[in-house]
Amino acid sequence: MRDGAASRNKAAEPPAGAVGVPPLARIGWFPDLANLAERIMSGVTFHAIRPRRSVLYMPGANARALEKARSLPADALIIDLEDAVAPDAKAAARQQVAEALAAGGYGAREVVVRVNGFDTPWFEADLARFAEAAAGGAGPDALLIPKIASAETLRAIGSRLDELGAPASLRLWAMIETPQAVIEVARIAAAARDPVSRLAVLVLGTNDLAKETGARIVPGRAPMHTWLSMCVLAARAAGIEVLDGVWNDFRDLDGFSRECREAAEMGFDGKTLIHPTQIEPGNAAFTPPEDEVAAARALIAAFELPEHAGKGVIQIEGRMYERMHADVARKTVALVAAIAARG
Repeated sequence: MRDGAASRNKAAEPPAGAVGVPPLARIGWFPDLANLAERIMSGVTFHAIRPRRSVLYMPGANARALEKARSLPADALIIDLEDAVAPDAKAAARQQVAEALAAGGYGAREVVVRVNGFDTPWFEADLARFAEAAAGGAGPDALLIPKIASAETLRAIGSRLDELGAPASLRLWAMIETPQAVIEVARIAAAARDPVSRLAVLVLGTNDLAKETGARIVPGRAPMHTWLSMCVLAARAAGIEVLDGVWNDFRDLDGFSRECREAAEMGFDGKTLIHPTQIEPGNAAFTPPEDEVAAARALIAAFELPEHAGKGVIQIEGRMYERMHADVARKTVALVAAIAARG
């Protein structure tokens, strides 16, 4: 940096009302660094980041719900053909969901269909119907497979989708909802490295886990912490995303918000929801706060300064930052950009 520019930066004063801004964010007060951050981020590309802060279950047998979903501010929708549909209504619900997808109107929302379990009489028909729809450009973004307990099952389902002519863009999400699935979760997540598996997201089924284990669902979910952390670690090791399970009392939004914050702190990308009232607090909990975004932009800019070229560690106002912190900062900024792009 030229001496003149350095002098201007040293003389820069923080903006009015900036009391309480984290120290790192104060780098953003310097005009040159702020502009540099914008230039850096405009040229940075990431693997496709798709916000999944709020993922709402919708019953596939309810035509009114499918219509209402088109106007809800959820990042993603899971249209359910499994638990939410009675056995004698499975075929009609499948057709109704296919028609709703063909009609479109879901905008930027990611649309996922939870099909019936692979060991049920409806699974093959579900797979075939939505593989055909996807091949014709009117299918869901992904299929959510219940009760996954092994990587081999995922690969077999992926292979079957190949046989049915489904495009590679039709991804699979895997429900982790049994003790066996938690035990195998590292291998299940690692299947994502094999394109045949189509795996993109793990989804926690905490109600089923509680049922299968006898664990109590209590505030803070201490009995489940180990299982939840195992799933987050497995997803991160495999480079995929992971969603927390549902909060059952949709009237208790304070409790829901607390659990969302806890899930975000644990590393979850978002939370599955059971009611539209949960969308707004869910989005808020998994959106990086403004001060965190400002600090992220400032850290990225700091590492790009000429005097920091080639350095693995830099010091800013008494704190040490490594390049891995800049990588985290870039992900934060990219996520915020993806959220903003949704409109």
